[in-house]
Amino acid sequence: MRFQGLLQLRRLATAATLRQRHSSHIRTLTDTGTHTHGHTVVRTLASSASPLPELTQITDHVQRGNYATLNDKDVSHFEQLLGKNHVLTEDLDGYNVCFLKRIRGNSKLVLKPGSTEELAAVLKHCNERKLAVVPQGGNTGLVGGSVPICDEIVISLQRMNKVLSVDEVTGIAIVEAGCILENFSLRAQEVGLTVPLDLGAKASCHIGGNVSTNAGGLRVVRYGNLHGSVLGVEAVLANGQVLDLMSNFKKDNTGYHMKNLFIGSEGTLGIITKLSMLCPHESKAVNLAFIGLNSFDDVLKTFVSAKRNLGEILSSCELIDERALNVALEQFKFLNAPISGYPFYMLIETSGSNGAHDEEKLNQFISLGMERDEIRDGTVTGEPGKVQEIWKIREMVPLGLIEKSFCFKYDISLPLRDFYSIVDVMRDRCGDLANVVCGYGHLGDSNLHLNVNCDQLTDEIHKRVEPFVYEYTSKLKGSISAEHGIGFLKKDYLHYSKNPVAIDWMRDMKKMFDPNGILNPYKMLA
Repeated sequence: MRFQGLLQLRRLATAATLRQRHSSHIRTLTDTGTHTHGHTVVRTLASSASPLPELTQITDHVQRGNYATLNDKDVSHFEQLLGKNHVLTEDLDGYNVCFLKRIRGNSKLVLKPGSTEELAAVLKHCNERKLAVVPQGGNTGLVGGSVPICDEIVISLQRMNKVLSVDEVTGIAIVEAGCILENFSLRAQEVGLTVPLDLGAKASCHIGGNVSTNAGGLRVVRYGNLHGSVLGVEAVLANGQVLDLMSNFKKDNTGYHMKNLFIGSEGTLGIITKLSMLCPHESKAVNLAFIGLNSFDDVLKTFVSAKRNLGEILSSCELIDERALNVALEQFKFLNAPISGYPFYMLIETSGSNGAHDEEKLNQFISLGMERDEIRDGTVTGEPGKVQEIWKIREMVPLGLIEKSFCFKYDISLPLRDFYSIVDVMRDRCGDLANVVCGYGHLGDSNLHLNVNCDQLTDEIHKRVEPFVYEYTSKLKGSISAEHGIGFLKKDYLHYSKNPVAIDWMRDMKKMFDPNGILNPYKMLA
């Protein structure tokens, strides 16, 4: 195999030998390749062609909590607080149904506060009246954490969408919770900074929702998770109190780090309204390799080699198996994979400040993998447009799996040596009941996205999949949720990752922050 064209491997002393040895496997990206410009993917409800699901309160036999019932006086009060235009009582399906169309609530009211003060007044009234609420951002979650289960009031953060400041010197950005991640990223780029979080849903997800679920994304291997990047938060508690935990320092050792309680708490302890985030300077040189491999053993060897030989410039390491890639290519004809015919594919990205240095290191890494027959085929590019084209393939994989059928989606952390084993096990276990069982995800931080695609949800396949997938994960000492949270769909399985003592303390914390239990009920804690 030879990687030539976009990155010139002839700079390597061994390049001529490699070109002769692997001349039958050349793959490059050219100007005539498929482009995604003009192909806008609208992220509304997944599987939009399918009908709405039944009410979850009925299908899952949910006992409604001891909450008050919304009345006309409440609606009038909210209209006085927010204005009639920001109090919605009609056409609420988009707020009541989760992205995967597995969860459907029956909320009769959506509120859209425009400031921390308005949200505080709303929650104060709800707490006094004991009206349950559910905070909602872009509604792109996969565990039913941002939609009602019964008739909770939806509090949408859509209007609180400002980037308040971005400081080029300190690298600190202050942003409201309802800001769309992509808009935040574009604002940071204007001053040469980058948001240390990148998701396939960036065009619609909210940064507040990302923080509330401790989203990981594509570059945790480079920047770490949000507990390190988020310097502080502002949150409104159930009783309407505003808790100001904002900070402009990475080192702020003044008592308990309470901001960490809200990162990953999924709106059950309070609603994040604002946050400060440390944004690193944008890399001057970004290169991306898309490579094909014959076995998962070769994947692990290549990952170890990437860490050892790319070191400080390694910014992302993703895995896609053949079945996942093929589904995306079949569903979205505008995608064009640069190589095909391999059981596994890896996307390896480097980011640095010296283009020539980075190219040399990447070329050496690739040449070493080819010499060992671990890397079988691939393409490399440093051109921004083509980098985006390749990343688009990875981003469209999860959408392809839910485009025209039902899909169980699991977001789990597993030991690297056993990272892919659960896919093979689930494929055998589901047999003909599943159309596709596949895996992809963030190899760099051990986060696998396991998918079981079938024509429709039935009791038979449901029993094959759950709780087995959580039992298997627990047996390997993994985590049942790597980055999407617990929400409603995983609340009964939390004990597979947390022991009883930890869960009891979580309950106690919930009671302390929200004694009436009005914040996002029926979620996280069974």
